[in-house]
Amino acid sequence: MSEPDRILYLAVPLDSFNSFFQERFVQEAVKLYQLKLVVYDPRKEVIIEWKE
Repeated sequence: MSEPDRILYLAVPLDSFNSFFQERFVQEAVKLYQLKLVVYDPRKEVIIEWKE
């Protein structure tokens, strides 16, 4: 099944985003592979930020 109009986002918990995703090599990889992220707070069950 092919759905080329869909955009894939990686859901990342806020704690992971604030630690692991702040590392330089991770930021470079996100940029290089043009990853799209959804940062969420699992405790409050809310989306904090959509990053493209």
